[in-house]
Amino acid sequence: MSTTPNDAAAPRLDEVDRIVEGWSTARPDLDVAPLAVFSRISRLSRYLEVARRAAFTDAGLEGWEFDMLSALRRSGEDALSPGALMHETLVTSGTMTTRIDKLVARSLVSKNRSPRDGRGVEVRLRPDGVARVDAAMEKLLEAEQGLLEPLAPDGRSALADTLRSLLLTFEADDPPQR
Repeated sequence: MSTTPNDAAAPRLDEVDRIVEGWSTARPDLDVAPLAVFSRISRLSRYLEVARRAAFTDAGLEGWEFDMLSALRRSGEDALSPGALMHETLVTSGTMTTRIDKLVARSLVSKNRSPRDGRGVEVRLRPDGVARVDAAMEKLLEAEQGLLEPLAPDGRSALADTLRSLLLTFEADDPPQR
C-alpha cells in the first residue's frame, strides 16, 4: 500500500493509512474504519494545539485565559455573569471562581456587583484583557489559515459541515465539562 514518487496517479498515503493497514492485517476480524477518521482528527488536533499554544504564549496568555477572555470579547455584552461564563467555557462553578480571581489579579478583567441586581456579580474585560485576547485571536487565525491552506474553500466548507454534523450528535446529549 505504498506509492512511489513517480506514480502521480496513485493516492498519497499518510501515517494513518499505515496504521489502518497494519491493524487490518493484524486483526482482519475488526472493522478499523473509525481509525481512518479519528486518528486523523487526533493527529490534526496536535498541530492545532501547537498553533494555539504559540498564539496564546505570544499574547502572554494560557489556554484557559484565552477561553475566558474570548467568551467575554465575543459576547457583545459589556459584562457577563460567572454563570454565563461557565456555560460558555464548560467549566464547573468552583473552577470558574478560581479563574475569575486569577484574571482579576492579572488586571485582565474586573469583577463587580451587578448594578441591576446587587446580589449578582458581573465580570468585565479590562483594556489589557481586550488587547491580549485580540492579539491572540489574530495570531491564532493566521496559524489556522495556514493549517487549512492545503484545502480549497469548498473543501473547507464541506469538512466544516461534516464535522458539525458529527459534533451536534454529541452536544445535543451531554456537553463536556472541563
